[in-house]
Amino acid sequence: MPLVRFDMLKGRSPETIQQILQITHEVMVAAFDVPARDRYQIVHQHEPYEMVVEDTGLGIPRTDKVVVISLVSRVRTVHQLKQFYANLAERLSAAGLVDKNDLMINVSFNNDQGWSFGQGKAQFLDGSL
Repeated sequence: MPLVRFDMLKGRSPETIQQILQITHEVMVAAFDVPARDRYQIVHQHEPYEMVVEDTGLGIPRTDKVVVISLVSRVRTVHQLKQFYANLAERLSAAGLVDKNDLMINVSFNNDQGWSFGQGKAQFLDGSL
């Protein structure tokens, strides 16, 4: 059920984007113990002037391959979040898709009331899920 948004600069191939999405999903399923078909991913590609991703003073060098991943999810434990951050950075880097310095992740939490998966219904609240 996490909704995952990927923001990146234009220029990556469709195959590269698909690999980034697939690895992210695999890591999320493992870290958050969500069903395999619980997959909601949206990619937004931007012009260079539309993204400014600095480092909050941490000295992290960024390139034009930066990817910002934003998740909306149920509350997760600190352990789950740390596992997700570390494993995603490692897998994307090892695959040559996103350098660890170019990966920024933000997780926002909501609850079951915040979801409708279609048909104008609140599936978590009406017992469908």
